Amino acid sequence: MSNVIDTSAFFGAVTSAQPGSSGAAAYRRRLSSKQMEAEVFARATRSIRELEAGPGPLARARAAADNRRLWTAVHRAVLDPTNSLPPELRAQIASVALVVIRECEGEAPDFAFIAEMNDHFAAALWR
Repeated sequence: MSNVIDTSAFFGAVTSAQPGSSGAAAYRRRLSSKQMEAEVFARATRSIRELEAGPGPLARARAAADNRRLWTAVHRAVLDPTNSLPPELRAQIASVALVVIRECEGEAPDFAFIAEMNDHFAAALWR
């Protein structure tokens, strides 16, 4: 799934505003595009894990929106005719993406399920 996701939308604004961002930028430069994509999934999962500490509805809404945005980007990327992944794999990823997007848009998203899908995709990208 290399270069499937525009990682700048997920890395750029967030890390540049944080203290010590030069270290974060150096870390990102050492990552392959697949590893950067894995980090995007990991970051989305961290936002879900933070919900376990009991943040309110705003944090839940943000986690759902961030994950929906991530999976929408994945869905668009695998539907792109120039995507070099095998068509069968692209179709499978698109199906998973649609399920996760629907879950994110639900009234009470199953964040454990969403985090699990993020973890599976991140692990596959780190290989």
